[in-house]
Amino acid sequence: MIFEIANTGASVMVVAALVSLAFLLPERDGWLTNEAHKTQRFLVMTSGFWILAAIGNFLATLARIFDSPINEVLKANVIRSFATQITLGRLLTFQIVMALLVSILSSRVKKNDGALWLLIAALAGVLAPVFQSHSSALGSHGLAIGSLVIHVLGLSFWIGSVSSLLLMSTEARARAFTRVSTIALWSSTAVVLSGAMNAWTRLRISQDWFTSYGALIALKITLTIAVLVVASLIRKSISVDRLLPFEVSVLFAIMSIGAILNRFTPVEEVSGSFDKTRELVGISMPDAPTLSRVFFEYEANGLILGLLIFVTALYIRGVVALSRRGVKWPVGRTISFAIGISLLDYATSGGLGLYAHFSFQYHMMAHMVLSMIAPIAIILSAPITLALRTLPIGRDKDERGIRGLLLSFLHSKPTALWTHPIIALAIFDGSLFALYFTPLFGELMSSHFGHMVMDLHFIGAGLLFFHVIVGIDPNPRRVHHLVRVVMLLAAMSIHAFFSVALMSANSLIDGGYYALLERPWATDLLSDQKVGAAIGWAMGEIPIVVALIATFIQWMRSDAREASRADKRSAVDLAEYNEYLRKLSSREDK
Repeated sequence: MIFEIANTGASVMVVAALVSLAFLLPERDGWLTNEAHKTQRFLVMTSGFWILAAIGNFLATLARIFDSPINEVLKANVIRSFATQITLGRLLTFQIVMALLVSILSSRVKKNDGALWLLIAALAGVLAPVFQSHSSALGSHGLAIGSLVIHVLGLSFWIGSVSSLLLMSTEARARAFTRVSTIALWSSTAVVLSGAMNAWTRLRISQDWFTSYGALIALKITLTIAVLVVASLIRKSISVDRLLPFEVSVLFAIMSIGAILNRFTPVEEVSGSFDKTRELVGISMPDAPTLSRVFFEYEANGLILGLLIFVTALYIRGVVALSRRGVKWPVGRTISFAIGISLLDYATSGGLGLYAHFSFQYHMMAHMVLSMIAPIAIILSAPITLALRTLPIGRDKDERGIRGLLLSFLHSKPTALWTHPIIALAIFDGSLFALYFTPLFGELMSSHFGHMVMDLHFIGAGLLFFHVIVGIDPNPRRVHHLVRVVMLLAAMSIHAFFSVALMSANSLIDGGYYALLERPWATDLLSDQKVGAAIGWAMGEIPIVVALIATFIQWMRSDAREASRADKRSAVDLAEYNEYLRKLSSREDK
């Protein structure tokens, strides 16, 4: 228990320092100023402590599993097996690696974008073990795990942003206060909503609220309400110096209660039979798929649903901000964004996402929607252009601000590498072979974390590829339309080859995952796999053809614009030449 609370506290302090360095402290064109030295020293100290706490938590968890003292599990073979073969052990090991990475690089941070990358690494380490929390054993598995991840993420940003004020001078605190208020508002909203969803999935309406477990949840809710009241007073600048430490202390108490709750399982009614499918997937076996079930069933994937709600809120905020300036954002782009987000939700939480856990053919349908259909709609909604037009700029003329940070990312060397046509194509199509023709597919399907990583990869690979091909947002690398056509034809060929190879396979590629489910419908697993390959081929070719048509249209429009510009230049040149001849003729007349 002590190691778990220490691990939580240290990780949150690391997040606080990195949030301060990335977003809050003064910077000059991205370079941190002398004001950052104190925060950076604090980061070096807390990241070192995080390593020790994470290692202690790893060993304490292992000892708890074996129900033995820590000194009895300090054996190389036991530790190695836990770290490499057990999912929880792998995630705790990943957390230690992230803590070590942050500690090594913490003293080398010179710019706020470097601090941002370290913040992403630290958050990955904080969140990884959450995917293996006890909530995965309850009903509404995807909603329970996803809401818990969002809850921890929101608390980390909330505590981190508020705590960072304690590390600043009075002048820097005054400059950062508006940004902290914005971060705290978004974070507290996420904490309250995700906490309510998670409490519902754990206890629902039952007598368990009157157990010690329910009492802890009630205490956590009460403290959250209390800290929201205190935060509102701080935002009104009432006794900031006195109330700020109180807010931080209560937030740490909330985080510590969460760590305790994650260690214990709530009281559940003992069911009459053991549900093996629910233990493996987190969802009970659904009935045989029908058209109505595939279209209307809904099993919320909490994390992706939360991410979709967040990006939708940001998009709406951007459109509203432009509208207040008197600038009309094209309605077609907003509709395109709504279609893309809806398709992503359907392929992860809707009926298609539900049956994708149990059947390869539905998994392949979801894959095609996530990587080929939805990304085209989102890319055509121009989210980067909207962000560049509405994100806040620096607090003075020397700061680049959040908008400048995005511009720096768009013009960075890694972005130039990712957006290279060959790299984008390799990630988009090459990953098909790396995933489905190696044991990786079975490994990822067997855990909620792995399934989440796979879905996010599909979405990211599709967004990157179609951004390069049909994107209307700024791109650091100008790709000629002929190259885009060649890329699309290559993608079509590679996809067809992959589908034919998969249809020709006479063995299952899932590592025994689907056989373990023992589903009562579609019992011929090899036939299901071949149908999935055929569906993937058919569904994959259509979006590429659509992108090909869109590329030709963009090419013709580009040529038309270039011809129009050339005509205008020619008209100007002709007018200048005629004016020259007129002046020459007038001089000769004289």
